[in-house]
Amino acid sequence: MNWGKHLELGFWIAALLALALADPAGQHFSLCPLANIGWSWCPGCGLGRSISSIFHGDFSASFNFHWFGFPALIILIHRIFTLSKKYFLYFSLKP
Repeated sequence: MNWGKHLELGFWIAALLALALADPAGQHFSLCPLANIGWSWCPGCGLGRSISSIFHGDFSASFNFHWFGFPALIILIHRIFTLSKKYFLYFSLKP
C-alpha cells in the first residue's frame, strides 16, 4: 500500500475535523499568498470558512463566504470514502 495514500487520507480527515471545530466568524491565520501581500480578492479565500459554516448549520453564511463550499465538501467527502475503501480493502485481504 502506498504510504502517500495513508498520508492523504489522514490529512483530509484532519482538515475536515479542524474545519468542523473552527469558528467560521473568528479570526484566523491565512496561508493565502494573495491575502498576505495585501490583495483584497482571492478566488479561494473564504472556502474554509464556507465549509466550516456548513458544519455549523449556517448555510446562507456558507454561500456568502464562498459559493463553492458545498461542492468542495462533497468532493472531499468522496475522496475520503474512496481512500478509506482502498485502505480497508487492502487490510481485509491481508492474511
